[in-house]
Amino acid sequence: MPAVSVDNILVLPRLPKVDQATATERKVSSVTTAPSGFEGEGFPVRRAFAGVDLSQLDPFIHMDQMGEVEYAPGEPKGTPWHPHRGFETVTYMIDGTLRHQDSNGGGGLISDGDTQWMTAGGGLLHIEAPPEEVVMSGGLFHGFQLWVNLPGRLKMTAPRYQDIHRGDVGLVSSHDGGALLRVIAGEVGGHKGPGITHTPIALLHATVSPGAQVRLPWRADFNALVYVLNGTGTVGANRRPIRSGQLAVFGPGDVVTLDADQHQESRSPALDVLVLGGQPIREPVAAYGPFVMNTRQELVQAFEDFQAGRLGTIPAQPHPGHDVL
Repeated sequence: MPAVSVDNILVLPRLPKVDQATATERKVSSVTTAPSGFEGEGFPVRRAFAGVDLSQLDPFIHMDQMGEVEYAPGEPKGTPWHPHRGFETVTYMIDGTLRHQDSNGGGGLISDGDTQWMTAGGGLLHIEAPPEEVVMSGGLFHGFQLWVNLPGRLKMTAPRYQDIHRGDVGLVSSHDGGALLRVIAGEVGGHKGPGITHTPIALLHATVSPGAQVRLPWRADFNALVYVLNGTGTVGANRRPIRSGQLAVFGPGDVVTLDADQHQESRSPALDVLVLGGQPIREPVAAYGPFVMNTRQELVQAFEDFQAGRLGTIPAQPHPGHDVL
């Protein structure tokens, strides 16, 4: 069960009801199933965007669902120090705890509904790993990491770190109380999330009760994606079936519709989804490993800068001048 919840959803502000006479429902263009793999030192992930053309994902590049896994003592794993340049990483922990540190002096613990937003920009080194007490005890680990592209003019912007506590996330109810929406970034139906991004996006985590429907007002100039964390339901005006581990890509319009099946599995009592979209950058993408640039020459330069130690040193010491929001 997601860590961020409420005892009484009816006390929350509500999304406005969509006007069916003027709204344009988005149809689903494709549904794909995320393959499983391993990341870092060997923690399990599902590659949410696998098999989807980058032009349909723009401005997003990559997304991993981390877990959901129940670790035994001694099993939790993370990533070693590694570089990034040219984009932003968003790490959202639904359940469990992860420690982050970067060579710009940013970092800290994120757990149970917290989000870290790291703008790699011109380049840095960072590490993500469970704290020692979690390694010793084990426990539930579930979250995701999203890569948000930066336009060419901001590829070399200064690194920035944002620590978004679970208590700062915007909590909203659907108009009839059938769904809880956690707005992490952007704006949905006039309700804003705390995440600040260079590239205009919207990102939310929705829990839809069995049999309930959510119709989200969605910016027409944004793309729209829905990834299912748990449960089953349908998506879009054409009511495409969707289940855990699948991604739906939507076509044009200004409303995203989600329906949760009336009957859910006991281990997934509701339909849990990530809904995300952004303003396409529409620039060439040259991506390899931890770097996302516009040209091959920029990729070569990123590798040369990393090898020459120009992306930072470790361990980093926090300093008064670093930009932490």
